[in-house]
Amino acid sequence: MIAIRRNRPEEGERIVSIWRNAVDATHAFLSPDDRAALDELVRGFLPTAPLWVATDRDDSPIAFMLLDGGHMEALFVDPAHHGLGIGTALVQHGLSLHGQMTTDVNEQNAQAVGFYERMGFRRVGRSPLDGQGRPYPLIHLAFGGQAIAPVQA
Repeated sequence: MIAIRRNRPEEGERIVSIWRNAVDATHAFLSPDDRAALDELVRGFLPTAPLWVATDRDDSPIAFMLLDGGHMEALFVDPAHHGLGIGTALVQHGLSLHGQMTTDVNEQNAQAVGFYERMGFRRVGRSPLDGQGRPYPLIHLAFGGQAIAPVQA
């Protein structure tokens, strides 16, 4: 059984570890230089970001979600806990807070795109670059009553 709660300041190192493990398992498309640059960026903000964490029986974080209003900025599950419904539980928690949600996912991360589509998110757009201007296209997804715009090629 997992619990979902807000993160605590002393959990910053564990949160970064979850991010690193998840990215290493799912983002093989990143160049080594881009992976290193993202790591530095994440280490700078993630430990103090307001997160929702999924915890194990010992109350240790095993996954996290960053929401900015109804936009899910991040969802990462430690690979040791993939496939157990933890990401689903976090998304459902987010939807309980915001009936309509959006998120962006790397196009090269087909596993994540499929996960969100199975959860009921629909494609509403595409950007050729990621949020840092790197050549990693993003798929824009929406859940709920958002108007659906044509997907850009």
